[in-house]
Amino acid sequence: MAMTTPPPELTLDAAVDEAAALSAAACLFHGFSDGSRLAIVRHLALGEHRVVDLTEHLELAQSTVSKHLACLRDCGLVTSRPQGRASIFSLTHPAATLDLLAAAERLLGLTGDAVALCPVYGLEAKS
Repeated sequence: MAMTTPPPELTLDAAVDEAAALSAAACLFHGFSDGSRLAIVRHLALGEHRVVDLTEHLELAQSTVSKHLACLRDCGLVTSRPQGRASIFSLTHPAATLDLLAAAERLLGLTGDAVALCPVYGLEAKS
């Protein structure tokens, strides 16, 4: 049985779809790339919080917490609802987010210090 080559437009469509998926994944990981955002996400995994609660628990400035929550909300990772004059923040998809964080911890355990020592993104990398 002879194999047929797919029409060029199908191959191009698949490449465009793959590029779009990779781009979206890169954007997702960028949402988690800041230590403060990651701390906020991990704290929201414990349950809903107001900005004031997060500033107290994480010892971050209110402006820092608000800025990172806006980024996380724009990425679709957190949601908020009003409660009086405050907003209550929570993870949009808590189970999936916890799965991702658990997978990251497993991968970090396997790579050891390699990520921290990376000359481009590691702890000593030049900004």
